[in-house]
Amino acid sequence: MLQCIFLLSDSGEVMLEKQLTGHRVDRSICAWFWEQSISQPDSFKVLPVIASPTHYLFQIVREGITFLACTQVEMPPLMGIEFLCRVADVLSDYLGGLNEDVIKDNFVIVYELLDEMIDNGFPLTTEPNILRDMIAPPNIVSKMLSVVTGNTSNVSDTLPGATSSCVPWRTTQLKHANNDVYVNLVEEMDTIINRHAPCDGVLVKCEIFGVVEVNSHLSGIPDLTLSFANPSILNDVQFHPCVRFRPWESEQILSFVPPDGLFKLMSYRVKKLKNTPIYVKPQMSSESGTCRLSVMVGIRNDPGKAVDSLAVQFQLPHGVSSANLTANHGTVDILADKTCSWSIGRIPKDKTPQMSGTLVLEEGMEQLNVKPTFQVDFKIMGVALSGLKINKLDLKNLPTPAHKGFRAQTEAGQYEVRS
Repeated sequence: MLQCIFLLSDSGEVMLEKQLTGHRVDRSICAWFWEQSISQPDSFKVLPVIASPTHYLFQIVREGITFLACTQVEMPPLMGIEFLCRVADVLSDYLGGLNEDVIKDNFVIVYELLDEMIDNGFPLTTEPNILRDMIAPPNIVSKMLSVVTGNTSNVSDTLPGATSSCVPWRTTQLKHANNDVYVNLVEEMDTIINRHAPCDGVLVKCEIFGVVEVNSHLSGIPDLTLSFANPSILNDVQFHPCVRFRPWESEQILSFVPPDGLFKLMSYRVKKLKNTPIYVKPQMSSESGTCRLSVMVGIRNDPGKAVDSLAVQFQLPHGVSSANLTANHGTVDILADKTCSWSIGRIPKDKTPQMSGTLVLEEGMEQLNVKPTFQVDFKIMGVALSGLKINKLDLKNLPTPAHKGFRAQTEAGQYEVRS
């Protein structure tokens, strides 16, 4: 049971406070939390559950906004974290993004949403479709009417029919002029490559975190079945509440009645991959107070589609006073916080992108003691690097035939190359 929710800005200001039970949580808990996060920023901010002297705290950070929930009673930690994630997703969907100004401009709607999403400390209504029927999303017309009439409430006078339905995530009596459904595989590749070894280095870690997104515009109450050609590669699967678990458990197929619009059907992880689409080869040598740096980037295993938005970034090591780096393709920028960013874009076919130059060390230093770690970013449209393939999508209970579409994309997650 959650007792209070706070929304904090990136400066530690309490933008919103929502007491959920009869037990009032004092704001001093936010001051304690922020002092701890400043004193130990790296380790403290990644902890989802924190034990304070008086409360257990759950935290997530989205777009610089900290969602902080408090409790003094025993409860499943994942319930608190998952609820905060759902609150952040709903607010981002309603308000078109999350930042301090948006939260303050739509203060009333945020409170109304929290009133419906949690009751006496327990999650209640968290489905976006039902919430949209209960509380109208903000727009210019509603804001003008609230100014003229003085009525700032967006809450509907009638209860949505879906609240009493066996499929509460779907609005009743939906009708679309054109029926269509699109399935999108969105994957992120997390990789660590150790360059201390000779040649191309050692692949320490390579795995995929993926999401199956569905954008559904279907009339009535459709029944969908989605199957994969190779479901055995999937690990750590998580499902939307619309998925029936028994068909997946017995046959590894997804059977569901979809919500209307865009939603995440499932997430998954594919572990222990052995190939990466690109290589990054850094070389460094120190001599007489300077360090020579060279970084080459190219295609290692051709994914069959173009690698776009390729970029390499690293932090200049401690002891480097200045840097002079150039590239034969793309642009190199050194930011005020000593972050070097090399934007490559798409890899050309006629040459291998290379960045080279010198790092000038501080006086008294002969060589670098710590070598940088390179962060790589890229995007590949039209391919899922995990190898996951959709077999077929069957649609039932539709008044008219529907159009089906499939696509995939892979981008870099935490992709690191250690020099």
